[in-house]
Amino acid sequence: MASIPPTIFAPARRAAVRHRIAGLQRRANPARFLIEEIVEDILERLAFLRHEPGRALVIGDWSGALGAALRREGAEVTEAEPGRGFDEEQPFPVAGFDLVASVATLDTVNDLPGALIHIRRALAPGGRAIASFPGAGSLSALRRIMLAADGERPAARIHPMVDVRSGAQLLQRAGWDDPVADSRTLEVGYRSLGQLAADLRAQGLGNVLASAAPPLGKAGLERAREAFAAAADEQGRVVETFEILTLSGRV
Repeated sequence: MASIPPTIFAPARRAAVRHRIAGLQRRANPARFLIEEIVEDILERLAFLRHEPGRALVIGDWSGALGAALRREGAEVTEAEPGRGFDEEQPFPVAGFDLVASVATLDTVNDLPGALIHIRRALAPGGRAIASFPGAGSLSALRRIMLAADGERPAARIHPMVDVRSGAQLLQRAGWDDPVADSRTLEVGYRSLGQLAADLRAQGLGNVLASAAPPLGKAGLERAREAFAAAADEQGRVVETFEILTLSGRV
């Protein structure tokens, strides 16, 4: 009998966070560096591998940039959005794709092994999959700030993330051929805690845990601001890390 994965994330909260991206991206100078980095990297990988898909499934790219680039190369592209009903934890309704690209979504699925299996099954023979999402090295500065803000009663405010070693093991478990797991980091400087929080919201990186943490409150927020100020460098910036974990393979 198959085991039921634990419910770590709330699907309704996840969908709501992703729904808000479109509105936040219409504001002045919204952050989009994470998705831009992921899309550029996927295109570079495809060029290096000389993989030219005829049919591609792009999951989660709210910028539309990856699908547009693939169409310019002659691919027939299907785009799917988890925030609008596409369920990565269920068998995909269509298959036979030469490429499945998952963009910054798999860090918040409850059944990651199952999602990786569904991606593999959606591929045509010789097809390739690339999945990139925030990894375990992300938001180290914010984690420390939130611990200081919560004091003696720390709450789960940032969800657990997958590291490279675990990613490689998951690929093998899901049956991907030629599995590769690698990561890289982006470092972004912030002069205020508010700007860091705004960048996370604009890119759909908010907390979607099933067990919501209690409100921080005025005192907690003040402690968070003090911790941010204490962590700032000589230029008054706190450098935050965003690790991008990429899982790739084929059938």
